[in-house]
Amino acid sequence: MSEPTVRAAERLEPLAVETSEGAQELQRREVTAATELGREVGSVLRVDGHTFDPTSVDYERRDDETMILNMGPSHPSTHGVLRIMLELDGEFVLRAKPVIGYLHTGMEKTGEQLSYVQGATNVTRMDYLSPVINELSYSMAVEALLDIEVPERATWIRMMMSELNRISSHLVWMATNGMDLGSTSMMIYGFRERELVLAFFEKTAGLRLNLNYVRPGGVAADLPDGWRDDVTVICDTIDERTYEYDQLLTGQPIFRERMEGVAPITAEEALALSVTGPLLRSTGVPWDLRRTMPYLAYDQVDFDVIVGTYGDNFDRYAIRLNEIRESIRIVRQCVEMMPAGDYRSQDPKVTPPPRARIGESMEALIHHFKLFTEGFQVPEGEVYSAIESPRGEIGCYLVADGGPKPYRLHVRAPSFVNLQAVPLLMRGGSMSDAITVISTVDPIMGEVDR
Repeated sequence: MSEPTVRAAERLEPLAVETSEGAQELQRREVTAATELGREVGSVLRVDGHTFDPTSVDYERRDDETMILNMGPSHPSTHGVLRIMLELDGEFVLRAKPVIGYLHTGMEKTGEQLSYVQGATNVTRMDYLSPVINELSYSMAVEALLDIEVPERATWIRMMMSELNRISSHLVWMATNGMDLGSTSMMIYGFRERELVLAFFEKTAGLRLNLNYVRPGGVAADLPDGWRDDVTVICDTIDERTYEYDQLLTGQPIFRERMEGVAPITAEEALALSVTGPLLRSTGVPWDLRRTMPYLAYDQVDFDVIVGTYGDNFDRYAIRLNEIRESIRIVRQCVEMMPAGDYRSQDPKVTPPPRARIGESMEALIHHFKLFTEGFQVPEGEVYSAIESPRGEIGCYLVADGGPKPYRLHVRAPSFVNLQAVPLLMRGGSMSDAITVISTVDPIMGEVDR
């Protein structure tokens, strides 16, 4: 073979390229430290300060007896670009380790380059199943720094839209969890009912997702004509359909076998891991920020905090199903008690002039132009604003330096924190149980890799 031909053949040989996520990956037991091994089998720090329970770690097992397997990041049941590395003994999980970072969008650093006026358009994309609640957490933090008062009507609109968003988020969970367990009917029904909520969002805000509807000072627009009838139809329809879901799933023998007693977690373990939302309430801890640390007008409406007993997959299912009904109760009260008045603050520092004035007044045009190009100044300070999202406590930490942009923006994303529980929940379960564990944790990777 001539020399040019040899060189061409060499170019055709595949290059051996090794990719690795470094310390994030699950390593062989012989090279894993004892404390790291403890975390990977799901041992957690205790509230009293003691380290993990050493009796839960099987130090004697050898690497040649087990197999390390990747699940994801491109997998239909990981609910996003989540990679779970599993150590298996046959079909049973010995260790599990979530590997994240495949979706990283740098939203926190992006938010530090955007003005406070533009900020809601950024955070709304984190948890794309509950955008209204993302915007609310951010807007409440900005309002606390500005020390401005939000009109009463805007407060009630925010609460109603947040609960409608909670309903739509839980409907997606009901749909995808049903699909993960083989119920294709639930997938169809969940998205069918969610469509009612999204259609109302489009009518109100002009968009179905990433609404940019809740903004510092109030909301972007008042409720549309006929909104009471629209919301009443949504509540009546979904409330009736939840009993159909109950009949479809709750008593179904295969569904109960896959859910009852599977992946339990205790209240002590949940608190030590700082998990929140349905994952924490499934252990019997009645921690819901709408009740324990009321915001908006939640102290003026009647609703129940749904808790479980065993902390298993079935409790987490039952909590979300019943939270849909409780959110419907809150929305009905919002419809009855919705006050009249402004839908946004009339403070000219944060609120643009009415659109009709822009074509009539040069001052209004200049004010509008400067507000949306330069933004408004926020006094120096720092604040943390926490509210209850469908997945748990979402908090927005803002540091202001007196300029039109945040000096620091950090989001306490519930999906990110709740992922810590995955090794504990998967330990000792079967490979098929790993699918239901991911589903009942309900992680949204947009807010994990924010």
